[in-house]
Amino acid sequence: MRLLLIEDDCALCEALRPALEGAGYRVDACHDGADALPLLASDAYELCILDRMLPGLDGLRLLRAARAQGVDTPVLMLTALSGVGERVDGLDAGADDYLAKPFDTRELLARLRALARRPATAAPTILRCGDVELTPAELTLTGPAAATDLTKRECDLLEALLRAPGRLQTRPALLAQVWGPLAEVEDANLDCYIHFVRRRLAAVGSRCRIVTVRGSGYKLEAAP
Repeated sequence: MRLLLIEDDCALCEALRPALEGAGYRVDACHDGADALPLLASDAYELCILDRMLPGLDGLRLLRAARAQGVDTPVLMLTALSGVGERVDGLDAGADDYLAKPFDTRELLARLRALARRPATAAPTILRCGDVELTPAELTLTGPAAATDLTKRECDLLEALLRAPGRLQTRPALLAQVWGPLAEVEDANLDCYIHFVRRRLAAVGSRCRIVTVRGSGYKLEAAP
């Protein structure tokens, strides 16, 4: 299960990572609220731990913006602000649970398990957009003329684009979704994989196009 940890305390992130990974979570950490919003809005994560006091964009505004965009990822707000009013504000902003610092890691993991058990709208096993179907679990892309196998990286990149057709995906957001927020990866890697994915779309006979938005990123335009 993929988990997004939005916390500006790097030492706390590194302290939590072994426990979270030991519990089976694949953890991506982000330390700035403004950078975290496109990640949370990407639908790439099953769970999120969110600090309230963040640089760039505070946790409450970040969460309100994500919920306004239709993001339904379960969010556990983790913060030193533990008064009743602060807890009410966090829950009203869209948090599913609220845990005050300091906390016991065992309780944090138990609360995450509870959130993961809650019924939710399941992500589709097949993504359909325009004239193509993507099956992430099988790394396959099917179009009007054929089907083809994808690499994991190609599949992750195409999934990010297919989940937001017509919407600009910035270069930093795509790099973070596909390689991870802290990965040391150059822009040229993204350009290379965009080229690969374009070839895959052509190979299956799709009329979907990946459009370059110069200086910003890419967006997928679905075939009518």
